Amino acid sequence: MENFVTAFDTTVDNALFWLTDHAAFIFDGARAVLEGLYDGVLWLLMLPPFYLAAVLVGLLAWRVLNLWAGIATAVALIACAAMGLWPETMETLALVIAASIIALAISLPLGVLAGLMPRLDRALVPVLDLIQTMPPYIYLLPAIALLGFGPATALVATVIVAMPPAIRLTSLGIRQTPNEFIELGHASGVTPAQMFWKIRLPFAMPSIMAGVNQSLMMAFGMVVIAGIVGSGGLGETIYGAIRTLDIATSINASIAIVVLTMVLDRVTQSLARTK
Repeated sequence: MENFVTAFDTTVDNALFWLTDHAAFIFDGARAVLEGLYDGVLWLLMLPPFYLAAVLVGLLAWRVLNLWAGIATAVALIACAAMGLWPETMETLALVIAASIIALAISLPLGVLAGLMPRLDRALVPVLDLIQTMPPYIYLLPAIALLGFGPATALVATVIVAMPPAIRLTSLGIRQTPNEFIELGHASGVTPAQMFWKIRLPFAMPSIMAGVNQSLMMAFGMVVIAGIVGSGGLGETIYGAIRTLDIATSINASIAIVVLTMVLDRVTQSLARTK
């Protein structure tokens, strides 16, 4: 058994060395694309001054929630700027948004296919179980080896962690379409495309939006952990504060993370209920 483990570990190490030696151009290109997406999102977030951004997000919270939620959101974001953490807060939000865009672009179509194809759904279940039960740090190690330190590594690890909830809940929503409506569609002579867009998708939207919400929450948890690979943002701030025992800074960064998480959580939950 020990010989098998040693041989397996050696094979994995050799595979990583081979990839870094012979496929470096692929990973350099992937890193450039990922960092380009992150930089673009961060540029948009940093474009308005902090007070204007806080007001805009507050208006959004007012629109989807209520007046008091909008006021609390704007005040909380201004507090992040008052603590001197506005750039780090926007870096964290940019990481979450960029990772969520990639994760949802993969997860939603795959979840739809899994909902329509029971065999694919059964094949995905153990894979998703494995992803969700593995320690999040595990995904950082091969990403560091292939992409190096920086936002690209954090994005890859965050995408992996954020995908399973969206896949599961999208598949569940598609599979839970009431049979009587499916039979009514067949009796009415609808095409498969009409069956999906006009019957299955509307019934699945609450479950899909719940998956989007859960993916965002998983992404937030991962980008904080990814601070140890130099991803920037509040995660790196907390990691640096831990190394220097700067308790005040770690508390401030934690408050900023809670603010971002609560705002996105409440807004996406409200959108899910609306859908």
